[in-house]
Amino acid sequence: MDDLDRRIVAALQLDGRRSFANLADELGIPASSIRYRTKRLEDAGILQIVGIANPLAIGFDRLAMIGVRVRAGRAREVCEALAALPETSYVVMTSGRFDVMAEVICRDIAHFVEVVEQHIGAHESVLSTESLFVLEVHKLAYGWGVPGLAAGSEPKPPAEGV
Repeated sequence: MDDLDRRIVAALQLDGRRSFANLADELGIPASSIRYRTKRLEDAGILQIVGIANPLAIGFDRLAMIGVRVRAGRAREVCEALAALPETSYVVMTSGRFDVMAEVICRDIAHFVEVVEQHIGAHESVLSTESLFVLEVHKLAYGWGVPGLAAGSEPKPPAEGV
């Protein structure tokens, strides 16, 4: 990634719905360059542009973080299996008390029990799980800055009402 790629990523983290033309005007390059670079960043797995919804606000009743302890040397295998589940939105290998942490989003408690018992807990490498239910969501953010961005080259947030 070069400085221009970083500036594109930073701008899209602020507003992923910005048009290529608008972004091109701000960065002083042709819209076709923005389109090409954005596609290249997406294809490389560096950038993903999605709409983020609060699951509790759109009809899902159970959002939980699940800590998973696994057999030695099997954390990556368990991460892959959990990442393949449609109910997981976040799966990471960790250090500390748990080897893996997963966020699951379920319709209701029966669905949650099915996921924990039949999919996560039933995996041969899983030793134990601990579930932490999310009671309220106070922040869902996915824009954390872009390392290596030259000072002063950060995009400006959109003006109010724009």
